[in-house]
Amino acid sequence: MIRAGLQIPNFTYPGVAPEDLFEQVATVAVTAEESGFDTVMVMDHFYQLPLLGPPDHEMFESYTLLGALAARTQRVKLGTLVTGVTYRNPAILAKVVTALDVISRGRAFLGIGAAWFELEHDALGVEFPPVKERFERLEEALHICRAMFRGERPTFEGKHYRVKDAINSPAPITPGGPPIMIGGSGERKTLRFMAQYAEMANFTAGFDELPRKLEVLAAHCNDVGRDIATINKTSLGSLILDRTMDGATRKRDELLQARGLAAWDALDDGMKGMIGGRFVVGDADAVAERVHELLALGLDGVTFNMPADGWQPDAVAFAGEVLTKALA
Repeated sequence: MIRAGLQIPNFTYPGVAPEDLFEQVATVAVTAEESGFDTVMVMDHFYQLPLLGPPDHEMFESYTLLGALAARTQRVKLGTLVTGVTYRNPAILAKVVTALDVISRGRAFLGIGAAWFELEHDALGVEFPPVKERFERLEEALHICRAMFRGERPTFEGKHYRVKDAINSPAPITPGGPPIMIGGSGERKTLRFMAQYAEMANFTAGFDELPRKLEVLAAHCNDVGRDIATINKTSLGSLILDRTMDGATRKRDELLQARGLAAWDALDDGMKGMIGGRFVVGDADAVAERVHELLALGLDGVTFNMPADGWQPDAVAFAGEVLTKALA
């Protein structure tokens, strides 16, 4: 399960040509493993997301990339944060994640959610049904993937998906199949699905929202007769780390301005609240203190992306060292 996770959401790097992109990402993944991260994740998107860059920035197909990273790494768990249920037939998705598990010798997990980024659906001709149907599809996909991971050869006739005696061979290396992570923050459905179906939960919510999310998840677990402690609970945040506080705040301001925003001191209170609720900014001591606060809320681990310098191996190595010490 995840204690210290690194998410890689961006593949457009200064001075790195397209033919060198994979080697850069592979170096980052290996560095993360060597410096103490136990999990490496990528987004499952086909276009870059609005707050990270324009849609035509480079974006790897996630499972092709993860399979290649599995051959370069030895210990880190590998998966998406998270796959949109709309992107792939769930039985094919089960085969894809099982292949990753076999290639990685049992290090894969299935990260999945209801999908949300309408632009890439429209542009690539992928159906984007209303939210109610997307959650129906998600629940059916969870049934199919879980059964196939366990070698049950399921026959399933749902409203949106069907399989007949579905074979999954070669079988996963992980006993019982790759664990399932559900990502999101919706209290009525997403968190209920976490309680019912997931071994791992990742909250995409502001840090100030986490106590409420954990409380709701605990209530859903109680409803289905499950101990919340059996779910690995993490949240996704953005880490901006430097050797000094001044260096970290300077990185933050440069990042904001590169995204077309004002420097921190010039932002309005609403924007400061949104960014501050998801960013951890500081030197090693400040970051460690914030990590301790997050764990004290009831999380089992932390997951960060590094939007300011996450493509730089030295920065990733320093982050891994700081988080490993903080989590010890």
